[in-house]
Amino acid sequence: MLLKDLPADARPREKLLARGPQALADAELVALLLRTGVKGDSVLNLAQRLLDDFGGLNGLLQADPQALQRIKGLGPAKRALVSAVLELARRSLGQQMAERPLLDSVTTVKDYLRLQLGGLGHEVFAVLFIDAQGRLVRMEEMFRGSLTQARVYPREIVKRALELHAAGVILAHNHPSGSPQPSRSDQALTQTLKAALALVDVRVLDHLVVGDTDVVSFAERGLL
Repeated sequence: MLLKDLPADARPREKLLARGPQALADAELVALLLRTGVKGDSVLNLAQRLLDDFGGLNGLLQADPQALQRIKGLGPAKRALVSAVLELARRSLGQQMAERPLLDSVTTVKDYLRLQLGGLGHEVFAVLFIDAQGRLVRMEEMFRGSLTQARVYPREIVKRALELHAAGVILAHNHPSGSPQPSRSDQALTQTLKAALALVDVRVLDHLVVGDTDVVSFAERGLL
């Protein structure tokens, strides 16, 4: 069924204006971004197909432009719009983290890392460098690895922390398997980095492990 054939109060745009964005399903929100479908297929069907192909909203927002190209009906303009929405979300969360102490907004940090690292097909180890007031100085992807692991060199993290005059760091990496549960090697690495950074008076404030839909905090689990 095409949008024009739906009752007015069931169309995504009218529904959003009348009841707010929280009243819309994921497919309806994506349909508003896409605006039009393809010949013989409504924009709602196209939106649902996108969500199905990428495993939901998070997978769609993490999809790179090359992956989006294979979707019939998703031309350059629509692909650019999906990418722009993700980048706006990243920048908004990044600005929030720069404006207040990170430990006062752990949920924001988790959301930011989920957008940055969730759904990747390879492991990335990143570091958030924190100033003496607890604000974000910079987040940097330090190491990149295979499907199962990334080699991490403590001396490189120590060197970068000194260059940025960081007082603390939050460590972060993703699990391409989708499960955010920390492994024994994750815990051992955390202790190694904690000891190396302590030598230059830089604190490890947390280590966050990013899965497909959740983020696990070492600090919250008492693993630091």
